[in-house]
Amino acid sequence: MQEQLGLFDDTKPPRHHVEAASFADELAGFVFEGQTTERSETSAELNGRQTRVPTFTNEFWTSRQRAASRLHEISYRACFKPQLPRFFIERLTKVGDRVYDPFMGRGTTVIEAALNGRLTAGCDINPLSQVLVGPRLAPPTAVAVQKRLEQVNLSRCEDRREDLLAFYHPETLTQICALREHLMRGEAAGTLDGVDRWIRMVAVNRLTGHSPGFFSVYSLPPNQAVSVDKQLKFNAERNQVPPLRDVKHIIARKTRSLLRDCDESACKMLARSSPEAILLVGAASHTPQLATGSVDLVVTSPPFLDVVDYAGDNWLRCWFCGIDVEKVEITITKRVDDWRTAMARVFEELARVVRPGGHVAFEVGEVRGGTVKLEEVVIPAAQAGGLSPELVLINSQVFTKTAACWGVTNNKKGTNTNRIVVRRRP
Repeated sequence: MQEQLGLFDDTKPPRHHVEAASFADELAGFVFEGQTTERSETSAELNGRQTRVPTFTNEFWTSRQRAASRLHEISYRACFKPQLPRFFIERLTKVGDRVYDPFMGRGTTVIEAALNGRLTAGCDINPLSQVLVGPRLAPPTAVAVQKRLEQVNLSRCEDRREDLLAFYHPETLTQICALREHLMRGEAAGTLDGVDRWIRMVAVNRLTGHSPGFFSVYSLPPNQAVSVDKQLKFNAERNQVPPLRDVKHIIARKTRSLLRDCDESACKMLARSSPEAILLVGAASHTPQLATGSVDLVVTSPPFLDVVDYAGDNWLRCWFCGIDVEKVEITITKRVDDWRTAMARVFEELARVVRPGGHVAFEVGEVRGGTVKLEEVVIPAAQAGGLSPELVLINSQVFTKTAACWGVTNNKKGTNTNRIVVRRRP
């Protein structure tokens, strides 16, 4: 183990078993472009008693900081920026520690942890997450991908799904269905290798979009697949017809983009982290595959009640991967009490897998037009699960183009704030 850790060159002193007070002091003294941290308190009720948790607000990370690796550029609804997990990974772990995300999604925490020399673990109820994350922990070369694409015949398929002509040119749809059949045959036979898995991951993220870099005619962004009926209406409104796309060319080009930052150093980090990566499919409340006390840091963001329709957004991706989206039991609850109960079960499991002294950074948001602050729900739920409250960190950022399009007022409805409840395992 010592030999393995020596392969990771961490220029910063190890910050293992960091005391919560020192982390709070660092946040209190944090200054961003002359802006000092605002300190307040967040109150939450548990068993009739009020708990007050110190709260720190500033722009702690931003897209203007050290750029994230292009390896992260996989679209997924409601995913946070890589700078978020990096902020906690750099301060609360050292090289060789294990970082875990129980709501893995596209794998931002998992990939960022691996790129920073940490061991990784992730879990998601949707098998699609494994499709998205696994290949990027052990990426092939662009040459290997190009060679494999040349070997696959996409000129004919056995079963072309005709309703998808709403999105695709007939020849493009044949290519997509042929590629899908090739990948599913390999999956069934157990012969699907790392290159094929990479090709599947890239194809999944090129299915629909709003530029010639996608297989489809102009549609919504790739993380929001609309229904066939809505796409037909969209086509009529825009007077558009699906153009012919070269599936192999698009996959090869996106591959080169994703791998642009995978230099020798990054590849070494991934190669040393990926063999011990643990990627689970299942409920975050039941992860017996993770040993008790084996996790040093959790950085995650759960579904925010019923704000995002993950099943609806990913129906086309799931079809391509042979996943029955109707059988994926994603936690979508309308009532806050039901959400609290579900999160309490997750916290009980996190209290088991996190080592004594380890931390949980749980990113939540304001929902229902800002009337519900989920951090006030999370604090007692986590405390009941055995994790002591330490602090709430609110990363406040300026408007983004997306937020402006949706008419969101910054710091009012939560879209441009990351609200992270930080807990500690006693």
